[in-house]
Amino acid sequence: MKAAIFKGVKQMACEEHAEPTIIDGGDAIIRVVRACVCGSDLWFYRDGSKEPNTQAGHEAIGVVEQIGDDVTVAKPGDFVIVPFPFSCGKCPVCKAGFESSCPHGGYFGDEGLGCQAEYLRVPEADGTLVVVPGDAKSFSDEMLASLLTLSDVMSTGYHAAASAEIKPGDTAVVFGDGAVGLCGVLSAKLMGATRIISMSRHADRQRIAREFGATDFVEERGDEAVAKVLEMTDGYGADAVLECVGSALSNDTAMKVARAGAVVGRVGLPHGVEADIPGLFYRNVGLRGGPAPVRTYDLQRLLKEVLDGNINPGIVYTSEYTLDDIQEAYAAMDERRTVKSLLRISEV
Repeated sequence: MKAAIFKGVKQMACEEHAEPTIIDGGDAIIRVVRACVCGSDLWFYRDGSKEPNTQAGHEAIGVVEQIGDDVTVAKPGDFVIVPFPFSCGKCPVCKAGFESSCPHGGYFGDEGLGCQAEYLRVPEADGTLVVVPGDAKSFSDEMLASLLTLSDVMSTGYHAAASAEIKPGDTAVVFGDGAVGLCGVLSAKLMGATRIISMSRHADRQRIAREFGATDFVEERGDEAVAKVLEMTDGYGADAVLECVGSALSNDTAMKVARAGAVVGRVGLPHGVEADIPGLFYRNVGLRGGPAPVRTYDLQRLLKEVLDGNINPGIVYTSEYTLDDIQEAYAAMDERRTVKSLLRISEV
């Protein structure tokens, strides 16, 4: 099979690798239909923090090809979403709805489980896969793109909004105008926020953010951004804050623009982040979030919202590639020539 392989700093390649096989009774083998490149993939692409000559990718949708003896959630021929975390689905953590932190699970893109490939082995299939109802062969490319976002970015943006405890009528501030931040805007709108401030300075991304529900934009950064948001909120700060970047500056600004008593929902993978714990304490500002419990959100709400046509998060994919073009798919995102790169792997 073809698979995307990380070769070294800013070097990706499409290479032939052996197709995965069933190793454990809880495994499933998926024929990947669509995959994509994630903003978090750019960290290892840029700094070489991933082991060279290993598979990449953690977002996919596809068709079940084989199942192990213990798998009951899906059967061969089913169309499924593969959430970026795999999880047992049985332990107290999973039952509480935080399967992305399952002590028996892990993440795709690690341990040789790369989603940017023609086939994928899914461990713990019963606690991981989300079966999509309906005739997948009738799904448009637009629908397939939106379903693909449910493997990570839409669910992660939703996790930021849920963690920030957005209520109808709230003013929300969203940090990040990549795919996750844009989906955070969409999620804030879905949860009833009436004013959504996007911290975006890029016109192409602002257009998507506005389509998703953004009402205002702040292009300033650092202390100037804090002053601007406070000015826009009568000096009080935002009712809810979504941090979808992970940088030290983004996190610091997010915590400073939160209204006293608000919660910062953080889903950006943190890099060099420090928190003013005493300052947060005296303002009663909370920090929540982490890796998104994708399967919980998909089953509770998001899958139905997409299938019913209420949301169309797939427009965050602004370029399409094949596995043969994997270097360009990464380079285009790294150079901000595209918001998110979709990979067309096969047909349903």
